[in-house]
Amino acid sequence: MRPSDWLAEQFEHHRGHLRGVAVRMLGSRSEADDAVQEAWLRLARSDAVQVENLGGWLTTVVARVCLDALRARKGRGEEPLEPAQDERDSVADHAGGPEYEALLADSLGSALLLILDTLAPAERLAFVLHDLFGMPFEEVGAVLGHSTVNARQLASRARRRVQGAAAERAQAAQPASIESARRRRMVDAFLAASRNGDFAALVNLLDPQVELRADDAAVSASAVARAQGAPRLPAQVRGAHDVADIFKGRAHAARPARIDGAMGAAWAPGGEARAVFVFAWAQGRIAGIEIVADPSRLAAMRIEWL
Repeated sequence: MRPSDWLAEQFEHHRGHLRGVAVRMLGSRSEADDAVQEAWLRLARSDAVQVENLGGWLTTVVARVCLDALRARKGRGEEPLEPAQDERDSVADHAGGPEYEALLADSLGSALLLILDTLAPAERLAFVLHDLFGMPFEEVGAVLGHSTVNARQLASRARRRVQGAAAERAQAAQPASIESARRRRMVDAFLAASRNGDFAALVNLLDPQVELRADDAAVSASAVARAQGAPRLPAQVRGAHDVADIFKGRAHAARPARIDGAMGAAWAPGGEARAVFVFAWAQGRIAGIEIVADPSRLAAMRIEWL
């Protein structure tokens, strides 16, 4: 068999693998085919018959072609290789966990390709070659022209971003009924902790940077109640501990309610809403509370008791 025929046969043997690498790197089947074709042209021009590991050689060529294409497409520099303080332990990171494995199981899915497209070119290459194709970091570093340690850092950084983006997509895809039920439980817990004066429970339910805002009517009503020994209600308070201190021992006549369709609560002594609590949410906690007591605003709100 002529050497050229042998090379062509070997190339066809590896074509599927090379195309898989290129698709994951570029997110485009047509661009992937172009990258694989470029690898064939380079192979045909080389003296690769003597290459001991032709599959690894071809993978390296395709990866470098894809890296050049990504850099040209994005037209932006790579992030510094020196990791931030919270990334300095990334050298020891490794892939794992059922959620992570489930994500990679559908590695050609559009969701993963969209996430990969947010990575810097070097991060994407390190993640694809190591996490999806099992290439050792020594070889990944050689493709990038970086050290093994830097290749590991890039893959670790990319892995965290992939996992974080996948979690956000899963959260966004969560049925509205499930999220509504979760927030209802949080409102119930918040009102119970408030009535019982459970400061620790209130703090746990609140985001550390939670902000409380009260309109003028609520502040004025609080001034009247203060004369009877109730705590003063400021117009604005920030921080979980200060907000928890405001609500500790209050909310005795408050009930869960939907306020204009959103989960919240209303203070309704005698069954009539005198004030509503509009909640904002972030990272599974209460990130904001607006107290509305102005009669004209209350009249314009749709309040559904729960």
